[in-house]
Amino acid sequence: MIHKTLKQIAAMIGIESHHPHFEEIIVTGVTIDSRKIESGNLFIPFKGEKVDGHKFVEEAIHRGAVAALWQKDVPNPPKHLPLLMVEDSLTALQDLASNYRNQLDIKVLGITGSNGKTTTKDIAANLLSLKYKVQKTEGNFNNHIGLPLTILSLKEEAQIAVLEMGMSSRGEIEFLTKLAKPDAVIITNIGESHLLDLGSREAIAEAKLEIILGLKENGFIIYHGDEPLLQERLQTYNGTGVLKTFGRTPNNDLYPVHIEQEGAGSRFITNRSEVMFNLPILGTHNILNALAAMMAADFFGVSYSNMNEGFANLKLTNMRMELVEGQSGERIINDAYNASPTSMKAAIELVAQSNGYKRKILVLGDMLELGPLEEEFHYQIGHSLDQEKIDYVFTFGRLGTFIGNGAKQALGADRVFSYEEKTSLIKHLQDKVTSETLVLVKASRGMKLEEVVAELQK
Repeated sequence: MIHKTLKQIAAMIGIESHHPHFEEIIVTGVTIDSRKIESGNLFIPFKGEKVDGHKFVEEAIHRGAVAALWQKDVPNPPKHLPLLMVEDSLTALQDLASNYRNQLDIKVLGITGSNGKTTTKDIAANLLSLKYKVQKTEGNFNNHIGLPLTILSLKEEAQIAVLEMGMSSRGEIEFLTKLAKPDAVIITNIGESHLLDLGSREAIAEAKLEIILGLKENGFIIYHGDEPLLQERLQTYNGTGVLKTFGRTPNNDLYPVHIEQEGAGSRFITNRSEVMFNLPILGTHNILNALAAMMAADFFGVSYSNMNEGFANLKLTNMRMELVEGQSGERIINDAYNASPTSMKAAIELVAQSNGYKRKILVLGDMLELGPLEEEFHYQIGHSLDQEKIDYVFTFGRLGTFIGNGAKQALGADRVFSYEEKTSLIKHLQDKVTSETLVLVKASRGMKLEEVVAELQK
């Protein structure tokens, strides 16, 4: 992580330090949360609509921070503390991260996409760790605040950083990629997330493609080759980057020629070799995420023949296709971190194709930020279900009711139950599960359906 004197920090954010007796203080790491201060940190307070972080500056220094920023439009800065006065705290954070990135001798893999960013990040980091010292984005620190914090957490001895880049509007990924300066980038797919903000899948594709704007000379562009919106737009690409595709079909540079779903994982063979890869994650969509990560690892010099070693100890960020056991012996796929129509269809497809269960139950909640067509998207999820492969559907939330309405057309009303309150849903669900049941739990993060998983496990 960043390790600089306060005088050096001031220079990196383009200001003068007016406290000569504080200039040689050593800053180690940066935080924006006064509750998570570590000794030596620089505390950066933000002036929000509801909470002003400047109120916690003294507390942060009491907890171990050695200095803090202070935004000039906030009155009464404590004069006895080591403060750096800035015009804007966020801009100062971003400038500091940009300058620190420029000082690091490190390779960067940038990852974006509507779905699968975090899983692809986790897989890529594991594969690259076979050869390099790797750091990756932790949690969902992938936006205009999270990415600068991630960069500032990079150790000077790190050789490769795997950085996730998220967005909600145009221009955000362009900012992030120009900050990170990646050597290679991955675009996992184009889905329906952010339709509320961007209006169309075409606009989402253009926003995701901003990631190539920060790519270094002769970098590597890995993208989902089965997505026409990406193919169409990259046909006219005239930069120095090398274009490579992954996907399900033989039109791609890397694709699976054989797939098996087995127990808690997937097995597959690619067109590149006869090696059977053992991925400890369920779902064909996660095999595609793995293919993208494999292409990136290959670009950085990791041999395909060694990649099973990288898969063997893979652990995903929580609540992403996490297979757990309930109190009745049922198997639960906890995929409650996020949801879009594309990712929900992929998870349902996995359940439908899973063998060895006498009963399969879907617990589905609202998919958020889908714009004016949100009700139709939800209805179509339910309407597309196969009555031969799904036994029961439980929905939660206002929009979940539309999934239920569609599911009643596909499965019959006696196999579909809609709730807007979790306690009743959980009680009814517990009556339906046995040791031979597979349950999928999936919704957008705001629905907190992990609470259903927790109750089934009690």
